[in-house]
Amino acid sequence: MRNAELFPHQSHDHDGCVRAALAAAEEQCQRSGARLTTIRRRVLELVWDRHAPVGAYAVLDALKAEGQNAAPPTVYRALDFLLEQGLIHRIERLNAFVGCAHPVGPHAAQFLICRACGRVAELDDPAIGQAILAGALKQGFSVSRQTVEVEGLCPDCQTALA
Repeated sequence: MRNAELFPHQSHDHDGCVRAALAAAEEQCQRSGARLTTIRRRVLELVWDRHAPVGAYAVLDALKAEGQNAAPPTVYRALDFLLEQGLIHRIERLNAFVGCAHPVGPHAAQFLICRACGRVAELDDPAIGQAILAGALKQGFSVSRQTVEVEGLCPDCQTALA
């Protein structure tokens, strides 16, 4: 995948991203027999609202601004559901969430986090995941989950600083 696809230009069809994410969510929930309720769907839309991580309380504030009577447990339950279904990822370093670009099954997640604009791109590189597993195996370590978070500058921010 080229940089432009990982870090879409600001003029890209973001509504298309959200529509594709919602369609993938509906398919995933249908496959797993899970229910994508109205609140879960709306939380997913809010996570996909931009290509930057969003915190649980920002989601809660957005729901309240829309007139919904949401409470923190409601948002956290929706986020937990979306995590379990593989529809979003948690960016540990930021204590925030991003939409999963590849929600078709479990995978090792690698994230490129722009320290200037805050956008995050999911780099789904099986070679990185395999290297981590191989290194852990050499040490007798059993990996149950892996997430790699890499901080730097996206192409747009590099251009802006040049």
